[in-house]
This record gives sequence, structure tokens and C-alpha cells, in this order.
Amino acid sequence: MENKKEYHIVNIAGKLAKGFLYNPLTIVLGAFLLIMGYLALNIMPREEDPQIAISGGAVIVAMPGATPKEIENIIVKPLERKLREVKGIEHIYGMAMDNVGIVNVMYYIGENREDSNLKLYDKVMQNMDSMPKGVMQPLIKPFDIDIDIPIMSVAFYPKANASVDDVRLFELVRKVQQKINAVDAVAKTTLKGARKAQYNIEVDMGRLSAYHLSLGQIMQAVQSVAVDVPDVKGKTKDNQLVIFGVKNAIESVEDVGEVIVAQYMGSPIYLRDVAKVKKGLDIQNFQTAKIVLREDSNGSDMGEQRSQITMTVAKLAGTNAVFVAEDVVDILKSYENEFDKIGVGYLITRNYGERANEAVNELMSHLVITIIIIALMLVFALGWKESLIVTFTVPAILAVTLFTAWMTGQTMNRITLFALLLSLGLLVDAAIIVIENIHRHLHSHGVEDKEMDALLIEATDEIGAPTNVATLAIILTMVPMAFVGGMMGSFMKPIPYNVPVALVASLFVAYIFTPYLSLKLLKKPKHHSDVGQHNEGTK
Repeated sequence: MENKKEYHIVNIAGKLAKGFLYNPLTIVLGAFLLIMGYLALNIMPREEDPQIAISGGAVIVAMPGATPKEIENIIVKPLERKLREVKGIEHIYGMAMDNVGIVNVMYYIGENREDSNLKLYDKVMQNMDSMPKGVMQPLIKPFDIDIDIPIMSVAFYPKANASVDDVRLFELVRKVQQKINAVDAVAKTTLKGARKAQYNIEVDMGRLSAYHLSLGQIMQAVQSVAVDVPDVKGKTKDNQLVIFGVKNAIESVEDVGEVIVAQYMGSPIYLRDVAKVKKGLDIQNFQTAKIVLREDSNGSDMGEQRSQITMTVAKLAGTNAVFVAEDVVDILKSYENEFDKIGVGYLITRNYGERANEAVNELMSHLVITIIIIALMLVFALGWKESLIVTFTVPAILAVTLFTAWMTGQTMNRITLFALLLSLGLLVDAAIIVIENIHRHLHSHGVEDKEMDALLIEATDEIGAPTNVATLAIILTMVPMAFVGGMMGSFMKPIPYNVPVALVASLFVAYIFTPYLSLKLLKKPKHHSDVGQHNEGTK
């Protein structure tokens, strides 16, 4: 009897197939990959779009009494020249106005924001000695793009026939804002259109000139009431600190009117002598807004406009927009009873977390549909068992990719999922090639003389070299995208990061699990011997 020559493994594909074919940890590895992928899918921070690291800042230099031309020549232009020395600055924009000059800088996309701000501050402080006389201390204000873009906006408004006024509405919204500020991952909240209670001073310019006074003296007199408080110094003979309370100096319109502005011919000049004082709202606030109601449950209020206060909520960079939005909504619901009692309604006008969740879920549903379509196509091409084997490899590959993205600090967004969709057609290539070669070997001549494990290892090893080269070629087409700079490069960065990971994972999954599952599910077909057929024909 002729001995069959044993197949010699030459590729890593055959080595992986042989190493995991009978290994009891293979099924554990498969379950581990699926569980890690499921955890990454649910824990990974979700966003609608990837966050792009944009850093920059503004240097504000005040010089009282200087004209715009002087500001430009002695502040803005010298400062622009010095800031050009800072590495990483892409654009510099200078503005000169009366009394103040502003120089805005923008760093290249991807620069570290903290390092950029530190370099900007250092450069300004190093050149303080060259500032002209009369210049005030420069103010350096960094741009914080991570928390300046809100993920939610909520409009609060008084309901129909509500007795709540603008001041009461502001106080209630301020209390809700304080509660939302304490939510984990909330970076900051802002209020737009809020009307605060204050004393409004309307100065009579005619009386002001008659007393030879200026608006600056009025401002100083009013400001002194808020900042001028008695000092507490020393101790008593018994070494006890003396603590006493001072009643609020401003409690009514009359108190404001009694403020002494100046002395004129030996007599004090009171604020009431040169101005009218009224208690009201902050009339200098021009950021007011209206909300237009379509219709309530009774069909009324159609087209009615009401004043509103808009609260915006921004999250910390890299956190889950879905979780933050859900926590904010829960807090708003907890105040609904209090809102109803005083007649205040609210409307969520923007919910970035909800949109991000819908976008991720929609793309995941399309991903599942695509996997089902691939499985059905393979049923008709190879068989339902072969289709089942290939279908398992797809979630395993996606699980490895998602887990890797999670561990590297990426977020789940439309570009990350687009990278998975883009690579989905490529992911099944390796598994289909392996299962097709196994199918061919199972139906080839002389298969009865081969053991099932040897057949699977040989079939996997045969296609290892061409599959590896083809996958490497596809990966190399994605690599140049990682070197694209600017806004587009940062926006599309998940594609060159995740597609190569998915393709490499597809090789390992195909070489490990396709032979293993084939051993469990597939069997060698039974062939009638030629001798038996010949005997039947001669009878």
C-alpha cells in the first residue's frame, strides 16, 4: 500500500490553524472576543462626529487713551512678530481698536492644547520688558474648543397665564443650572437671554455738566458701594478676634439715590441729584430671545411668542455624549413638578447625545443587514454550514476592531462606523477564501484517504501567502490617509486607524476559527467506489 506524503506547513496560516484546531482555549478565545466587542460597543463614548483638536488663543493688551493707529504700531505689530517665533502657530490675526489691541493665534490642527497655551503664555511674558509705557498687564485667553461647543440646549419659558416674571424665571433656571453643573462629565453651562434684577441709573447729562461731573465719577461712586467694606484688624486684649456684621448698604431705590458722588461748594452731591434710579431688569442685556409656540393640548397659543432663557450644556472631551444628555434630561424631569406649580415650561431644542445615539444605532443596524446579506449569498454559493462559519467571523473581527479602538481612546462616531462599513466587504474575504478552499478539498479526488484535520490545515495553509499579500496591499492603500493634514485629516483619521486593524484581525480570525468551526460542522462527503459501480454495471 502506497504511503501518503505528509503535508509540510510553510505559512503562518497553517501554523495558526494547526495550533488552534484542537486547542480547548479556542472556543474560550472566541467567546472572549465577542464579549469584549459587546462591552466596547456599549461602553465606548458615543458622539455624532469625531472631536478635532483645535487650539489657539487671544492676547488682549489694553493701553488707555491710545488711538487705533498707535495700538497697531506699538502693540499689535510687535506682538505679531514675537508670536511668529512660537513653533506650531499656523495663523495670527491682529486687531487694533481704541484703547486696546487683540492678537488671535491659531495652532496647527492636532497640536496639544495645553502645551500650545503654555508656549503662548511664555512668549508673552518673556517680552513684557519691551512693552511701551502705559500698557496694562496683558490678558491671555485660550480657546477651549473641547468645551465651547454645547451638546444640549434647553429653552425655559413661562406658560400661558403664568404669574412668573423674568426675575423669578431666572432664579429658577439658575437653580437648575447649578444642579446640572454637578453632573459627571459636564464641562460647563451657560445662560442666554437671562434677565436679572438690578437698579438702573439713568444719568441726566444736563445736571451732570451743571455740577461739573463726569460719568467716570458716577461709576466710581456706585462701584465703591459694592467693594468698600470695613477691614478687620488686630485682636482684643483677650486675644479674641472681633467679628461683626455690616448691613447691606443697598436695599432700595432710596439707598442707591443716597450715594454721594462728589462735593460741590462744600455740599455733598447725591446720585439722586444727577440721575433717576429705578428698580427693574438689566436693560443693557441685548441677548434676549423669544420662543414661538405652535399649539398646546387645547389647540390654543398658536403662534404666540414668549420670552425664554436658553441654557446650553457642554461636555468634557472624550466622554459619552449619550450618557451626559440622559443625566441632564433626568434632572430636568425631576424639576417638572416645581415647574408646573409656578407655570414654567421647557423645551429641549438640541440634543447632541440623542442624535449621536441614533446615528450609531442606525449604522449598526445597517451593519447587521449587510452581514445577513453576505450570509444569504454564501448559502447559495457554498452551503448553509459554510455560510454560518463565515458569518461568525464578521462579528468576531468587528469585536476586535471596536475593542482596539476603545483601548486607544477613540470614540464611537459616524466616521468610526463608516470605517467599519468600508472594511466590511474586505473583512469576509479571508474567511471566504479559506472556507472555499476547504470546500474544494472536501470535494476533491482522493479525499477519503486524508484525515479531516490534515485536510483543514493543508487547505488553510495553501491560501495563506496570497491572502496575506492581498490584505497587505489593501492596508497600504489606507496608510497614506493617515498623513493627510488639516481639518480633513483629523476628521477622517478613524479610517486609516481602524481599517488596517480590522483587516489584520480578519486574517487571524479566518486562520484560527474557520478551520476550527469547519472541523465541528463540516464532514467529508461519502463517495461510491469505482469498483462497486463497475460490479453493479456487469451484473
